Amino acid sequence: MAKDEKKLVEEITSMSEDFAQWYTDIVKKAKLVDYSGIRGCMVIQPYGYAIWENIQKELDRRFKETGHENVYMPMFIPESLLQREKDHVEGFAPEVAWVTHGGA
Repeated sequence: MAKDEKKLVEEITSMSEDFAQWYTDIVKKAKLVDYSGIRGCMVIQPYGYAIWENIQKELDRRFKETGHENVYMPMFIPESLLQREKDHVEGFAPEVAWVTHGGA
């Protein structure tokens, strides 16, 4: 194995050691995503976005085959995470619409 190839493998966490870190290492190394300036957020890079578009296209086809309709929802954030933010971000005031009921 070439030196560069070995280094690449050493920089990726073992899947059996830490699955979440392994996944992050893989998508970062493949340049599918990159970190943003906002803690906990990542930017989807062009190749990653192309994969996402293909996933959407396939799911859309399958939904329509079964008579289902697509819907777009804003990102849902658990109340517990918002409550945690208010404890360590001075002046934090969550301005959100609370989802209190799901389903039809």
